[in-house]
Amino acid sequence: MTSFAEVGDNVFVLRYPVLDVNATLIVGDGVALLVDTLATPAQAAELSAAARRVTHMPWALVNTHHHFDHTFGNAALAGDPPCDIWAHEETVSLLRARPEAVRREAYEEALRLAPDLAGALAEAPILAPNRAVHRESTVDLGDRSVVLRHLGRGHTAGDLVVHVPDADVIVAGDLVEEGAPPSFGDSYPLEWPEAVAALLRLTTPATVVVPGHGAPVGPNFVKGQHEELAALDWLIRDGHRDGAPVASVAAKAPFGPDAARAAVRRGYAELSGRAE
Repeated sequence: MTSFAEVGDNVFVLRYPVLDVNATLIVGDGVALLVDTLATPAQAAELSAAARRVTHMPWALVNTHHHFDHTFGNAALAGDPPCDIWAHEETVSLLRARPEAVRREAYEEALRLAPDLAGALAEAPILAPNRAVHRESTVDLGDRSVVLRHLGRGHTAGDLVVHVPDADVIVAGDLVEEGAPPSFGDSYPLEWPEAVAALLRLTTPATVVVPGHGAPVGPNFVKGQHEELAALDWLIRDGHRDGAPVASVAAKAPFGPDAARAAVRRGYAELSGRAE
């Protein structure tokens, strides 16, 4: 049975085994906040049942970014009429204006990473968030406030972090990854290091950081990932200046050549004025 584990005062993380993706439940005395909604209606139903074993408070939702494993459960969890669903304005725009493009990319990625998901993704209803964050918004849970922040582009154009100051917990989405390399397919590798540096400025030595995938970590892990992202940034800049092939730069990069290849391509495109 999939269940939540407490990582801070009334902050709970469910580590879902498919794609090792995290959902986070933040409980107040008036409302709860459920961060990321998994990939399919069936997964979202499991998530809802697990959350209801923790609290019966009404909830609002947050999407840390637009990728399917963080948003395709929205419709199953939002209710009717839908509750507040918070996300960065880029995520809102993409899911509202181009849902079938997002679905197509999700289907292709699932065929590669988790083929058993592909059919469900093709049928899952896509519900766009209805509350947009530009730089920062605060969500009142009754006895506590949660701060939603866009710290810059990194994993995607619309990354959002969820800061629970009274519990010293930060939900980082895929700006931070544990157990596998970061995913660079929609990334901004020349900006990602600064977004993570901004996240680190929110931490204390005791902060629990919930990554998008994998086990919760501390600031030292995030510092190490920041150093690797910064090293990748400079390799891309140096390689572009020298006219080095993408493959040769990726071969020297942190995270391994398979993961880094997409980052190098996207970095080169940005430096050449061809960014997507």
